[in-house]
Amino acid sequence: MPLKELAERRNILHRKSDAQTVLRHALTDVQIGKVALVSSFGAESVVLLHMAAQIDKATPVIFLDTEMLFPETLTYQRKVADMLGLTDVRVITPHRDALLTEDVDGLLHQSDTNACCNLRKTRPLADALQEFDGWITGRKQFQGGTRATLPLFEKDGRKIKVNPLAQWTAQDLQAYIIAHNLPRHPLVAKGYPSVGCMPCTTRVGDHEDQRAGRWRGSEKTECGIHFDMDTQTKKAQITKGRAA
Repeated sequence: MPLKELAERRNILHRKSDAQTVLRHALTDVQIGKVALVSSFGAESVVLLHMAAQIDKATPVIFLDTEMLFPETLTYQRKVADMLGLTDVRVITPHRDALLTEDVDGLLHQSDTNACCNLRKTRPLADALQEFDGWITGRKQFQGGTRATLPLFEKDGRKIKVNPLAQWTAQDLQAYIIAHNLPRHPLVAKGYPSVGCMPCTTRVGDHEDQRAGRWRGSEKTECGIHFDMDTQTKKAQITKGRAA
């Protein structure tokens, strides 16, 4: 079955399903195939991670350590993974040879944020996802921008992408965290409702959009990992070829 049709059928099937049902289906659907949960272990990530752990603690979880994350994020990642008993958390870092070639001094983000995200997130993720047929994200419609019309299931290159929390609100997330007594990312209390890399994330004001602190002052709103996966896979293969 064509992936676009498969995604459309799953959206119809789950138009009234809760997030846990969507997630369970994604993890067990033989037509979708092998899937991984991609998590930033950011401000709200613990909700989806907790749901996955309730279904299968061996769910593959991909965590991108860009080597520019807040120290609090790295500590939180280890704490949450251990608390939830997740047994297959894969910490993915940028390709060493590519870093030495393209960002040896770690200052690429100051001149070209898109190139930096591509180097430290997009290409490593594309490489890590090659063994999977689909992947699960924690994106929500209320985050706005390109996410405002986010479906539960979508075709992403040659893979299926699943967004179990697409229709959740900020209030839904807060209620779930409280109900299950889950730990919040420590930076949330310090004014960071969205947490990315340290150089490109700032505090957010009370009346600002949740993601206003990401790449502040630029038109950039996404790191690039949610763009067409076919393109990202090709870039990852080119990078590996150069490093060989």
